[in-house]
Amino acid sequence: MSEYKFIVAGAGFSGAVIAERIANELNEKVLIYEKREHLGGNAYDFVNKDGIIIHKYGPHIFHTFSKKVWDYISSFTEWFEYKHRVLAKVEGKLISLPFDFKGIETLLTDKSEKIKDTLIKTYGKNKKIPIYELLNSEKEILKEFGEFVFEKIFLNYSKKQWGVNPLSLSKEVLKRVPVFIGHRDYYFDDPYYGIPNNGFTNLFQKMLNHKNIKILLKKDFKDDFKIKDNKVLFKGKKFEGIIVYTGEIDYLFDRKFGKLPYRSLKFEFEDYDLKEFQPVAVVNYPGKERFTRITEYKHFLNQKVKKTTISKEYPGEYTPQKKNFNIPYYPILNKENKKIFEKYLKEANKIKNLFLVGRLAEYRYYNMDNAILRALEIFEEIKQLY
Repeated sequence: MSEYKFIVAGAGFSGAVIAERIANELNEKVLIYEKREHLGGNAYDFVNKDGIIIHKYGPHIFHTFSKKVWDYISSFTEWFEYKHRVLAKVEGKLISLPFDFKGIETLLTDKSEKIKDTLIKTYGKNKKIPIYELLNSEKEILKEFGEFVFEKIFLNYSKKQWGVNPLSLSKEVLKRVPVFIGHRDYYFDDPYYGIPNNGFTNLFQKMLNHKNIKILLKKDFKDDFKIKDNKVLFKGKKFEGIIVYTGEIDYLFDRKFGKLPYRSLKFEFEDYDLKEFQPVAVVNYPGKERFTRITEYKHFLNQKVKKTTISKEYPGEYTPQKKNFNIPYYPILNKENKKIFEKYLKEANKIKNLFLVGRLAEYRYYNMDNAILRALEIFEEIKQLY
């Protein structure tokens, strides 16, 4: 172990980016601990028996506004220019998301012109408006419209997704389902987007294929490392090197301040002898179905195969010891949980050679591009200590 000055816990985007930078830019050896049997965290994908690339942990579409992030990650892959479209099944009809003028015209035919005119006069054309702004509008027609969209698109979906009333969550969550003032048939606004040509797993393999990087799969960081008296111990002895931790922060400290809750997901995969199951990769189900969405994976890379595979996505409470829902996906961002997190963060800040990075360690929501950007920022901090 003395040959490694740098230890990374986790081989998802956060850990992999920092490990790659340490190996290449600092030319130092780095050891990665990964509890799962594969690289890539929740972005892991694989080729199934029919030749379709399946995202094991649900759909992942790379998109970013950051040229820095795009240029960095593009050095490990070429891209298929997939443009993401999302539909929602509402009142038996498929409606584009974000909810736009076509949705108004389809579901609110009698009032559609008045609603569209009021939205344009109030906010302007081709803008995204968070649902909470409409719910709090002083204009009755916009408030009623906001309540309609909230009920039909957001309410049941979010109850299923989060297990709580969505109004109790932070605005950061509510911002994820806006209304678009105008017509559009695509989901993301980012100028850089795509799916790795050979899949995300291949991207991670290229990123971590370096003589300075050693990866321990199916190996828990805490099997060898412990926190005691504000120090990191390796098998009982003080470790002087740098630790980059990307797992659950409460697990790192043996949940001594209580368990931080997360939402988890279960995927039920189904194979069909069909050319196509649905017209786009992702269709949301904001109604009373127990699942939240169906993903059809062949759409991502426009794979021309005769059969198809879908997954139905079921949210649930993260419970580490259960067969299902045993992977933490989303921190539940409310005041109570943030207070618990702050206690753990205070403990972590006492350990000078410990760096927390990523969705689980920092208890906040990161898209893939934000996770990469954050990892690059943390690497610059590490470099200052090197």
